[in-house]
Amino acid sequence: MNTKVAVIQKPPVLLDLQATLANAIEDLKQAATAGAGLVVFPEAYLPGYPTWIWRLRPGGDMAMAKTLHARLRDNAVDLPRGDLQPLCDAAAEHGVTVVCGLNELDSQFSGSTLFNTVVVIGPDGTILNRHRKLLPTNPERMVWGRGDASGLRVVDTPAGRIGCLICWESYMPLARYALYAQNIDIYVAPTWDTGDGWQATMRHIAREGGCWVIGTATALQGSDLPADFPFRDELYADPDEWICDGDAVIVKPFGGPVAGPLRRDKDVLFADIDLDEALDARRSLDTAGHYARPDIFQLEVNRKSLDPVEFIDDA
Repeated sequence: MNTKVAVIQKPPVLLDLQATLANAIEDLKQAATAGAGLVVFPEAYLPGYPTWIWRLRPGGDMAMAKTLHARLRDNAVDLPRGDLQPLCDAAAEHGVTVVCGLNELDSQFSGSTLFNTVVVIGPDGTILNRHRKLLPTNPERMVWGRGDASGLRVVDTPAGRIGCLICWESYMPLARYALYAQNIDIYVAPTWDTGDGWQATMRHIAREGGCWVIGTATALQGSDLPADFPFRDELYADPDEWICDGDAVIVKPFGGPVAGPLRRDKDVLFADIDLDEALDARRSLDTAGHYARPDIFQLEVNRKSLDPVEFIDDA
């Protein structure tokens, strides 16, 4: 079965949820018009990755951190409140499957804690899965809470069986294996990471998991930050600076890239993929099947949600 994939590598309107949603919907429409059945957006795309955390000094820049975090919280996505409904409606209108990273504010959980979340939206507009990043990396822990394994799932879509891990979760062997063990076709890795090391990781997972791998970050320059971005001149004085290179890539099961990496290019990466190639790749190496040794190794995943309000059925 063939699926056309579109990886959106365009900047968000950083810290502006409504403007970024409008851009995402327009990009989705254009990708669907080009024949895409699966549209993928980067890590924390709504309303943008909090890139400033890698520049603020611990302690000394707390005033800036407080202002920026407040703006991020005010523009985060509350799923029960319906903040993502415009994107869900667009997915249904155009009949495409969507994977999108977002900053999530769960008002029914605490009302203040943010999560680094990725959702899979079906072509009928239904949220099929919500996965919160298990462990934010380094200064990310000043922004996001820790997720649980309730969303560590592979879900059926017309585009294939899709599972997601966010950025450096792809360096967690047991998290990867938890997806491999669910007969995954397409492994989506929304990220902020770029460069040769990350590309090698994407190729490794395509071999190890025998699946298609989609890596996608945000191509972002200083000039892309909106004029009202707090402390823009102090943190991003050079408009020509590449804050993130992007490097979107689509890697074949047990093979190399079939598209990308798309480096320092604010565009859309397209590729036609054959889902049967994932099955073919696992003929010789199925790490969760005939190449596993369940008599020696066993993995237990606690998928019980830590959220007292069960927004998505974990059954």
